[in-house]
Amino acid sequence: MQNSNMEKIKGWISLSRPPFHTVGILPFILGTMLAYKINSAISLEIFALGILGVILIMLSTYHSGEYFDYKEDEISQRSYKSKFAGGSGVIQAGAMSRSVALWTSIISLLLAGAIGIILQFVLKTGPYTLLLGFLGAFPGFFYSTRPIRLVQRGVGEIFIGFCYGWLPVASAYYIQTSSIHPIIHWLTIPIGLTIFNVIFLNEFPDYAADKATGKKNLLYRIGKKNGKFLYIAFSLLASAAMLASPFWGIPFKVVYFYLPVLIISLFIVVMILRNRHEDKKMLEILCALNIAVNLGTSLAYILVYI
Repeated sequence: MQNSNMEKIKGWISLSRPPFHTVGILPFILGTMLAYKINSAISLEIFALGILGVILIMLSTYHSGEYFDYKEDEISQRSYKSKFAGGSGVIQAGAMSRSVALWTSIISLLLAGAIGIILQFVLKTGPYTLLLGFLGAFPGFFYSTRPIRLVQRGVGEIFIGFCYGWLPVASAYYIQTSSIHPIIHWLTIPIGLTIFNVIFLNEFPDYAADKATGKKNLLYRIGKKNGKFLYIAFSLLASAAMLASPFWGIPFKVVYFYLPVLIISLFIVVMILRNRHEDKKMLEILCALNIAVNLGTSLAYILVYI
C-alpha cells in the first residue's frame, strides 16, 4: 500500500514537471523585485498569492498538454525519449489515467481564477489584474486544448514567448504597484526570446512524432533546416538585447552576470551551426543548456537588483 502511494506521488510530481515551473517563477520574482526597487512597494501576501496563481496556470498548461498531446507523446516516448520533449510519459506508462490530467488542468485554471478575483477585488491590486491573468491563462490552457490548440497553428511558440517573458514580469510589478514601468518592455525582450527558443528547440526531438500526427507547430511548418537558422537568429538577438540593457537604464553590472550565460548561448549556436543537434545525445544536452540560458537571463536581471 505504501509503495502504491509513493508511486502515485511520484506520478503526480512527474506529471506536474516542477523543474519547468522555474521559467515562470523567476520572471515573476524579477517583476516583484523591480516593484520594490523602483516604487519601494512590496506586499508579501500579494506576492504569495500571485506566484501561486502563476504556478496554477502553469499546472493547467502542462496537464492539458499531457491530455491533448497524448498520441504525439506516445510516439515520441517510443522513438525518441527525451527529458525535454514528449511529455512526462506518466500517462503512457499507465501510472495515471489520462482523464485525471484533463480534470486537474481545469481545476487548476479555476483556482487561478479565484486567486485573480481575490487579488483584484479584495486586495485591490488594480483594475487590470484579472485581464493580465487571463492573458496568461487562456493561451496556456488552449496551447494544446482543442479546438483552439495554439500549438498546431504556428503561433503557439510566440504566445509562449509572451506568456513567459513580458507577462509574468509585468504582472508581478502591476499587482504590487497598479502600474507597469516602461523599463519592463525592454528588459523582457531577451527573456521572451530565450523562452521561445526553449520551446522551439524542444520541438526538434518531437519532429517525427509531430509530423506523424499532423501537429503543425512552427518547426513542422518551416522545416528543420529553416528552424535551425530561426533558432540561431533569435539566440543572437536575445544576446544583443541583453548586452544592450545598460542603454535602457539597467545597471551595467548586469553584463558581468550575463557573461556565463552568453558563453553557453554561443556554444549552443556553434553546435547547431555544425549540425551537432542531429545527434540525439547532443540534442538532449543542448536542450538542457537552452533552459539554463533562459533561467540565467532572468537570474542575471534579478542579481543586478539584489
